[in-house]
Amino acid sequence: MRNVEFEDKDGRIVTLNYKNENDMPNGNHVLAIPVYNNQLLFTNHQHRGIEFPGGKVEISEQSKEAVIRELYEETGAIAKFIYYFAQYSIKMGHDEPFIKDVYFVEVSHLEYVDTYYETLGPCLYHQINDIPLNKRSFLINDKAILHCLERVKTLGFY
Repeated sequence: MRNVEFEDKDGRIVTLNYKNENDMPNGNHVLAIPVYNNQLLFTNHQHRGIEFPGGKVEISEQSKEAVIRELYEETGAIAKFIYYFAQYSIKMGHDEPFIKDVYFVEVSHLEYVDTYYETLGPCLYHQINDIPLNKRSFLINDKAILHCLERVKTLGFY
């Protein structure tokens, strides 16, 4: 599989690895790139702005369970198809690396959720450039996320 290495906005080394069906996710964080009705599904974080759903893998859960949970908590989305396709890690000095498993998710439908936790719920756009600049999370321009979105397109998912 192809590896991509670059520096993030803070000068840390990021290593992005594309995965296949034989690879096992083992990250401590997850990211979903969900599609619903031929649009990209985002969440509107209360403080950061519009971004893809994701978060931490809890102690008692697997990576795939975490992405399903985070997607639902932040958007009310019910996953129809999930595909693990990438993982990236960021060297954090002397701390353990930040490792994020990335999934493409086809969404079957959205449910209304009483609380979207730290987000304002779901929002749909055809592409990142459709999101107003003043509404975008800084994370939406992260090189790793942009590479992953391109990979989703290359794989024919969107």
